[in-house]
Amino acid sequence: MVSPGFGARRRWAVVAGLVALLAGLPSLIGAIPASDRDVPAADLRSAVLASDMVAFSGYAESAGGLALPVTDQLASVADLFSDRTLMRVWWRGPADNRVDVVTPTGEISTHRDATGTWTWEYESATATRGALGPLELPAPLDLLPSALGRRLLSEAADGELSRIGARRVAGRDGLGLRLSPVDQASSVSRVDVWVDGDSGVPLQVQVYGEDARRPALDTRFLDLELAAPGPEVTAFSPPAGAVVREDRGVDLVEAAQQVTGPGLPLTLAGLDRRPMEGLPRGLGVYGRGVTLLAVVPAPGRLTEELRRALGASPGAVVDELGVRASIGPLGLMVVDRPGGRAYVLTGSVTLDALAAAAAEMPELGGRP
Repeated sequence: MVSPGFGARRRWAVVAGLVALLAGLPSLIGAIPASDRDVPAADLRSAVLASDMVAFSGYAESAGGLALPVTDQLASVADLFSDRTLMRVWWRGPADNRVDVVTPTGEISTHRDATGTWTWEYESATATRGALGPLELPAPLDLLPSALGRRLLSEAADGELSRIGARRVAGRDGLGLRLSPVDQASSVSRVDVWVDGDSGVPLQVQVYGEDARRPALDTRFLDLELAAPGPEVTAFSPPAGAVVREDRGVDLVEAAQQVTGPGLPLTLAGLDRRPMEGLPRGLGVYGRGVTLLAVVPAPGRLTEELRRALGASPGAVVDELGVRASIGPLGLMVVDRPGGRAYVLTGSVTLDALAAAAAEMPELGGRP
């Protein structure tokens, strides 16, 4: 007699086998010479930024080399940037898409619409509704080369861009575009984006830290079809019998609303504060493009967990300002002040920039 779970396990084994086959194709396809085009760097960037409404479907793979400190509340984020993530994507537009994270034992499907997301966990038959907020934790959608490439190039100056030839990605000619940040606070040495010359869709994105030979993050399409998927593929409503819940996540905004005092300054570590509608005075994001610094008065439990995990990281610095460490191009710092509120600084900035920002921060009052 076949057990009830046998069919499901066999299905996921077949899916995992297909993805494994696709994952092995880039090395074979890469041997085919790529055809370059005489497209200026600024024009190629413009094509990338205009590609958000290009519909497509395909498989993508993201490989992260960042051993982030793990806390109970941020375990999923740490997994995204330290592991290999295989994704199936259907993209009709920024407010109508679906991304499935595929594993050997199942998959987790995230459907985005105009007001939020539905996350469907097949194995547990659980549907979770998430609202779109002014500041969200990274999700698999953010690691797609199409989405990541557009975001990282969105604020690049022409002088930071150069062409780097071409390569084959997902069976297509990818035109190379390099972003070399000029901000002194940046911990990112370069970002290489390989762009489909016909559609402007980024096919592969590689992010390098300072003096690094290997990318800290490498995300690429394994297979890509430039055709609109049907609306029934991206739409979602919880099926009968599903467990339905609301995702509250880590409520960084609520913690920031409890902050009193002078509020955050207009600049930190030489980086200007970004105007972001909906953020309270106690939460701020500084910088531009690939050089970003976030100031977060995180909830007490999260701060304590992060302080312990960060202190155990190789190369951690502990001094009168708090504890800080670099994980590839990502900097993390927990700032302690006797009798005051502890808060977290994080972003693609150097340890020196974190220390400078901590020293420039005013006293943040309010209930921790």
